[in-house]
Amino acid sequence: MIVVGGDNLIDLIQSGQSETAISFEGARGGSAFNTAVAIGRQEQSVGFMTPVSSDSLGDFLASEFTNSAVAMLSERHAAPSSLAVVTLDDGQPAYQFYRQGTAERQINTAHLNDHFPKDAQAFHLASLAIIDGQDADDWADFFNALDGSSVLTTLDPNVRDMLINDREGYLERLMTLFKTVDLLKLSDEDLEWIFPNMDLAAALDKLLTVTDAALVILTMGEKGAIARCGDITVQVSATKVDKIADTVGAGDTFMGTILATLSGDNALSRAAIAAMDSDELTRLLTRAGAAAAINCTRSGCNPPRLAELD
Repeated sequence: MIVVGGDNLIDLIQSGQSETAISFEGARGGSAFNTAVAIGRQEQSVGFMTPVSSDSLGDFLASEFTNSAVAMLSERHAAPSSLAVVTLDDGQPAYQFYRQGTAERQINTAHLNDHFPKDAQAFHLASLAIIDGQDADDWADFFNALDGSSVLTTLDPNVRDMLINDREGYLERLMTLFKTVDLLKLSDEDLEWIFPNMDLAAALDKLLTVTDAALVILTMGEKGAIARCGDITVQVSATKVDKIADTVGAGDTFMGTILATLSGDNALSRAAIAAMDSDELTRLLTRAGAAAAINCTRSGCNPPRLAELD
């Protein structure tokens, strides 16, 4: 089983405005949530370890887990669901997050140890869960404690700078995770934020000096993706899309497909990914890029199912 930890929330997106009211449409979201759904839809065993609220919004989130064959590993929690409110100012989106005291943050070290399956082959951690607070430290400590175990550890920071009030503290937490992670995926925007005032090639080289990951993957949107594995570097072009609906969840779909593909190939181990050759890496990135492209043809995060890829 692939175990996913991190954020699950509702995106409230402004859909209209009149003199008397502003209307919003709700959509499921959260990088970790989206990644778990992408894995489940590709028919690989996946469990979600973060608590989901027992409120009506949590029911909405949980129903997609059922639809996508994602096991919920923690009990539902009475605390409310997290919200991301997206408003529009002259057509430009502005974000506000409401996560204080919400269900997704009701974890501690004992909870994580008690709910982590004994048959887990991989643990993926993502995004908002590691930004700040005691829960962020607990997630990081749990992740780092898996170093040297048989569990493949994977990380997608999916940096959300509007939520980061303590840049130095966040970077310190990231650097500890970079030292223990087996498979690290970042976007070019993540890399630019972590290493500002550097060109992309120099920033990637810098990253490789601070991580012990066996495989590092950098996604670059319409420019494709790069993978570094030992002495091997592979770059693939982005899959062409005739008409893009939006790019919401494209990176999460990409990451979920990386994990689902490795699972399908029985390659969920540090040794297996470290031994990959250029052809295997190219196939891995190409398949993930194809899944992300399909997602971009649909509104919101809506990852493809296995039959759409194979």
